[in-house]
Amino acid sequence: MALRRFGFIVTGAGYEAGKHIVTLASPEITTTIVGVSKPEQALAVADWMVGQGVQLIELCGGFGPIWTAKVIEAIDGKVPVGSVAYGPESIDQMHALFAD
Repeated sequence: MALRRFGFIVTGAGYEAGKHIVTLASPEITTTIVGVSKPEQALAVADWMVGQGVQLIELCGGFGPIWTAKVIEAIDGKVPVGSVAYGPESIDQMHALFAD
């Protein structure tokens, strides 16, 4: 089975799951991107994505391993869930971005 529907959940200040949704589509794949302001909102978004036929969900690096595990649990492992990670070479730059 080929990957035809991909979901990405990003967290950021002011995002609203019902409002901040973007779809990128080509003849081969459709990607749905949803913004949430709090990690716990990703649980319902992931469940919604699975209901929409998404075959793979990726979370932005702001979720980390604990929220990735919670998303997997929320969807009963129905599709693979991964998360973006940053290596040690990015730690100082990431700290500067989120120092406030």
